[in-house]
Amino acid sequence: MHRQKATHRSLEHAEPTLVSDTNEIDIDTPDAPLALPLDAWHRARGARMVPFAGYEMPIQYEGIMAEHLWTRESAGLFDVSHMGQLILSGDGLDAALEQLVPGDIAALAEGKQRYSLLLAEDGGILDDLMITRAPMGLYVVVNGAVKWDDIAHLREFLPDEITIFHMEDRALLALQGPKAVDALKRIVPGVDTLFFMEAGSFFWGLEPLWISRSGYTGEDGFEISIPADFAAEFADLLCKEPEVKPIGLGARDSLRLEAGLPLYGHDLDPATDPIEGDLSFAISKRRRTEGGFPGSDRILKALAHGAARKRVGLSVEGKMPVREGALLFAGADVVGEVTSGGFAPTVNAPIAMGYVAAAHAAPGTKLEAEVRGKRLPVTVMALPLVPHRYHRKGAAQ
Repeated sequence: MHRQKATHRSLEHAEPTLVSDTNEIDIDTPDAPLALPLDAWHRARGARMVPFAGYEMPIQYEGIMAEHLWTRESAGLFDVSHMGQLILSGDGLDAALEQLVPGDIAALAEGKQRYSLLLAEDGGILDDLMITRAPMGLYVVVNGAVKWDDIAHLREFLPDEITIFHMEDRALLALQGPKAVDALKRIVPGVDTLFFMEAGSFFWGLEPLWISRSGYTGEDGFEISIPADFAAEFADLLCKEPEVKPIGLGARDSLRLEAGLPLYGHDLDPATDPIEGDLSFAISKRRRTEGGFPGSDRILKALAHGAARKRVGLSVEGKMPVREGALLFAGADVVGEVTSGGFAPTVNAPIAMGYVAAAHAAPGTKLEAEVRGKRLPVTVMALPLVPHRYHRKGAAQ
């Protein structure tokens, strides 16, 4: 397996010249699940490990329900080191990346973060990602399941002058929940000055950290990029704080479902465009006027006139969960399909997310989901199903 290896540990002092030519390296994805930097740490705490996105990952420790509720009430520590952490740098980077995503990258100030989409030529979604302006370029986090495809796509379509640095020597931890800031600021002073979708360089002793105030649970929280060799020690310190417990993949999924956040490969895919996916906010104002991103004609037309279908939330009557793949009916007609579903501990009821024809997408619309040959009543709901609690600048505290 031939992969780039990082040769520095500080995001502040990344050296693009240390990276091999980005257009001459073949990528081989692993056949067997890989181990996370914290693999032994998870197992020592009794985690049940399962294959996900090419890695063995902890699905739960003490139980999904308990871990979910703990995160909503206190602070949960998630290992998301399977995600791809990239540094893009080089002359003309902003304009080049804007040929692949619909966001206004040129207007992104240092320390600011933006959600965006990597688009196929026809406007379909190849991945959703986070882009942050860092001192040495753009720090980009991509989904673990498609990170090798993303890197290959970027290498193919970005100019030779742009360097792509895959930071394989760093772990990524997410501390999420209303008390996350209380715990983290005791270990890393100053993180409480960040607002939602802001990021910066911090130090834990001599070790460099890159921390953003973001996450994928709908709660306030942080994502922490740290040298992999020190991740276990840092995680131990966090879990000694009374607010913090380790949380597995199962609760991360139920939390993001309640928060109405799509999971790539389930709720988003190359057959889906941003308007169908209810992600029009990712198309920046300037780009709506200028276009110039993949599939812009199709996407801007749908933005102006509406898409034929739309991603919506669904409340489910009764206690039986409605899972991915369940068809949605209006009378005898199939009008949609569920893409994510499960039990929502916060509301103590099953919920789902899926796509329905635009004529049936209004909140309050009554439909039926087919589960094991039976029809279950469901109701279209506006997303998110559980309100977000981000620490936004200017918001009332």
